[in-house]
Amino acid sequence: PWLPPLPPPPKPHPHPHPPPRPQPQAPAETPTTETLRRRLLRKGVSPTPKILHALRKKEAGKSLRRARKEASAATAAAPPKEDALVAEEEARFRAAAEEYRVLMGRPWHGARGVVGPPRAASGEEGLVGLRKMLEERSGDRFQWLLDGDVEDEGVEDAKGKQRRVGSGWISEVGDEERRIELLVSRLSEVDLSSGDWRLTRMMKQADLIYNEDNLLQILKGLEAKGNWRQAVAVTEWVYNENSYKHRRSRFVYTKLLSILGKAWMPTEALRIFTIMRGDAQIYPDMAAYHSIAVTLGRAGLLNELIKIIDYMRQKPSKRVMMMRRKDWDPLLEPDVLVYNSVLNACVLSQQWKGVFWVFQKMRFGGLTPTGATFGLAMEVMLKSKKYEFVQKFFEKMQRKGVPPRAITYKVLVRAFWEQGKVNEAVEAVKDMEQRGVVGAASVYYELACCLCNKGRWKDAMLQVEKMEQLRLTKPLEFAFTGMILASFDGGYISECISIFESMKDYCTPNIGTINVMLKVYGRCDMFGKAKDLFETTTYSACSSQPHIRDHSSLKADAYTYSSILEASASAQQWEYFENVYRQMTLSQHHLDQSKYSWLLVKASRAGKSTSSDPCLNNMFKW
Repeated sequence: PWLPPLPPPPKPHPHPHPPPRPQPQAPAETPTTETLRRRLLRKGVSPTPKILHALRKKEAGKSLRRARKEASAATAAAPPKEDALVAEEEARFRAAAEEYRVLMGRPWHGARGVVGPPRAASGEEGLVGLRKMLEERSGDRFQWLLDGDVEDEGVEDAKGKQRRVGSGWISEVGDEERRIELLVSRLSEVDLSSGDWRLTRMMKQADLIYNEDNLLQILKGLEAKGNWRQAVAVTEWVYNENSYKHRRSRFVYTKLLSILGKAWMPTEALRIFTIMRGDAQIYPDMAAYHSIAVTLGRAGLLNELIKIIDYMRQKPSKRVMMMRRKDWDPLLEPDVLVYNSVLNACVLSQQWKGVFWVFQKMRFGGLTPTGATFGLAMEVMLKSKKYEFVQKFFEKMQRKGVPPRAITYKVLVRAFWEQGKVNEAVEAVKDMEQRGVVGAASVYYELACCLCNKGRWKDAMLQVEKMEQLRLTKPLEFAFTGMILASFDGGYISECISIFESMKDYCTPNIGTINVMLKVYGRCDMFGKAKDLFETTTYSACSSQPHIRDHSSLKADAYTYSSILEASASAQQWEYFENVYRQMTLSQHHLDQSKYSWLLVKASRAGKSTSSDPCLNNMFKW
């Protein structure tokens, strides 16, 4: 075969014996310590050994820098390197290679040995041409070559759309929303941590640029699915990468605080907040303080919330201050939302003295209390049994001209109920309706329970009719269950039965209502009614009570069995007790030993076997 000609021998160097390059001179000798001491003594200075050592070190550095400067000057003065010969040889090699390709032809054109004019390389003769040749002639033999081509960034699909081939998913260019949805669905399927290799694989296969917008969309999708662990893991993974380590976003961390607050994770939220305070790039702003304050307030962590207020008024550490510009002022003052969060924390911790501290701080800060502020203050006093302050704060709210809300009247009605002032509670609800305040179902529920507790269940049914016309946060069955319990606590047993029978006109009872009625029947020696109600619930039999016929398919739970066992023991119906206990064991329910162990003791003394539970047999061998 034809071979390209050998390149000509190199031209002789114009200077057969080029002059040697000047060598850098050795650095001048560094003066000794004795020389420096004598030099200083002549100038009237008595040096110490430490001074002499520092001066000698300085002179040595000067000598070394002077030598380097002279060497660089000598190198610059030397004749330049002749690169022309190298460039000429490279050009000859390229020309020979191009001539060889022209003579042999392209491998996919089948033109070996055909001499033709040289053609410029184009896109058709590149990877795209090779791909077409493989598709036409190789069949399925080299299909893996086409599928695994990761270098082709601009391949067109059958529909003519430009598609990007990444290391993982194949998607259209710019179609980031779909890839974000796929990533969120994959993350939601497993429980991951920031150090899990599966998380690293998923994040890299997503082929996304994790900027601020994309990361916020990912966190939003995880928040909708309630996956706060994955949200924390994704944020930590992204900002631990070298590419994003210096691109942290305060908005992303604030969104993460919000997700943790909705998930009731105050400890994890405090950890993220501490990370934010240690970095000037993501140092908390007012939105971040609002988020952490609301989270701690809902959790009742009053001490931690007071520390957050102190952090708002303190300067960050010197390291954080040095990372920002000089005119940066991170100091903030708490606003009404932060103080309302303090009151919310006082509700759970029952720190009623904290209410006066909050109002004092708000007055000194020039802040005006809102309706939520007064409502939370009244709720704190209600939880702390300070009923006189509940009324005082309500009157102060009216003097300030702050319009009360429905939740405020709910607290007021509850306070009157606990004090036994039923008429005052009714007047409070009438005042709410006269003011034009749109009542909430919780207000009428509290009034209905208050009336039932005093035996006025017919008046309570009028409140139920008002509740039907409002938007309910819970089904109406919960309201009737609460009314029956309120009547039972007040000692009005016949009223409990009347409320249960009147329930058929509004809704059908759920398992909670049936459990309450079983408890009522058992405590009032009404075993017959309790037995009928239990059998109707569990066996789906035809009942003579029409109001539970539709709920005959309800599934009994552990509370149902416990209530009927208690009713059987109170009525000395041990045969029925044994049958129910066996049925309870077969239904995979267990009796709470801390509450109902006395039932088993009485059954054992009555001579009834508990063979269905071996553990209990061993306990009663005594």
